[in-house]
Amino acid sequence: MTARLESRRNAKARRRGRTDPRPTRGGRSERLRRRTAAPEAAPRGPLDSGVMASTAVLAGIGIVMVYSATAPLAIGRALAPHFIRHLAAVAVGLACIAISIRVPVVVWRRLAIPLWASAVALLGFTLIAGIEVNGAQRWIAVPGVGLRFQAAEFAKWATVIAVASLSTRIREHRATPGRPLRVAAGLTLPPVALLLLQPDFGNAVVLVALVGLLLFVAGVPLYRLAMPALAAAVVAAGYIAFHPYALARLRGFADPWKTAGSEGFQLVQSFVAFGRGGSFGVGLGDGRQKLFYLPEAHTDFVLSVVAEELGLVGVLLVLGCFAALVVAGTRIARRAGDPFCQLLAFGMTAMIAVPAAVNASVVMGLLPTTGFTLPFISFGANSLVFCAIGIGILLRIGAREGAPQQHRVAHAAPRGLLRT
Repeated sequence: MTARLESRRNAKARRRGRTDPRPTRGGRSERLRRRTAAPEAAPRGPLDSGVMASTAVLAGIGIVMVYSATAPLAIGRALAPHFIRHLAAVAVGLACIAISIRVPVVVWRRLAIPLWASAVALLGFTLIAGIEVNGAQRWIAVPGVGLRFQAAEFAKWATVIAVASLSTRIREHRATPGRPLRVAAGLTLPPVALLLLQPDFGNAVVLVALVGLLLFVAGVPLYRLAMPALAAAVVAAGYIAFHPYALARLRGFADPWKTAGSEGFQLVQSFVAFGRGGSFGVGLGDGRQKLFYLPEAHTDFVLSVVAEELGLVGVLLVLGCFAALVVAGTRIARRAGDPFCQLLAFGMTAMIAVPAAVNASVVMGLLPTTGFTLPFISFGANSLVFCAIGIGILLRIGAREGAPQQHRVAHAAPRGLLRT
């Protein structure tokens, strides 16, 4: 009789999906099992082909163009040291993508404020013990290894994550409408002030633009963004007026041919490179402007080298890859099921797209000259590494955090910028 009762109890336990056939007392064992059970893994999908293809093409073009632009700097050598260092940076970038794909998005949300605080601390350390290059104290040297890096790239990346995290938290708590703007201002002003003290006016402006885009996507009304935008414009005008180097760049932008021997020299040489390239270019490696006519040909003005050697076709290929990356990143953001993932995906996309747009505008004479590199194409590890981390985060969100596709009601329109 006892064996029969035990058999019936075990059969009922199996039907309920329990592995432990022992009776529960008031459901305590079941509750304990639920608390200690591992969280269910997020559904995994394929990595976004648009992000991977556009990034791969940009990185490949960057390797070729850095080799072409740095070859005159190492005449008599098989490989230029700059090119070898760029290959090492690409390898580090690939490792960063592989690691970032495996990091759950919730980790970035939990580390948002510590990362932001570390970035602000590094910016402050740069002012104290940084290395001065071309009149600006922007670099930190790593003793013993001969490496140096810019804290500005880390600051932009960390601030985007912090603003996305706190904006999501504020929206979840249904705070007052002006709260997201005040919190974002508190996160943006310290790094912007430290960047202006270096001085690094370009990165400060881009950081403000990135935060403004995030707030707009998060749903902050335009009329609330109008006053901060006006205040930023006034501060920028005052900064330019009281800093001779910024004023000189503005003069060179306004009339580059009149100041072709001084402030407008870089822009004029860039125009010459675009003119010589024509539609199909003079041929890979055959450009002349990189032969000490075009300053910073392998960094800030690498797109001018592309224009001269590969022509309009090469420039359109580069810009098309960035456009494809923006479309793919925005698509990932729209499909994300979590508000933080939406903002983070859009922020990582903007972190790559905005500097690319600024760099392209500068070399074409649409904006004053700044010290921005072209992501994935220009020489240098700082921008490349953090852009690679951003790509890894994008791929992670696209593969793991996408919301299931829902059937729409006929004639229903989506509400919000990123909601599906």
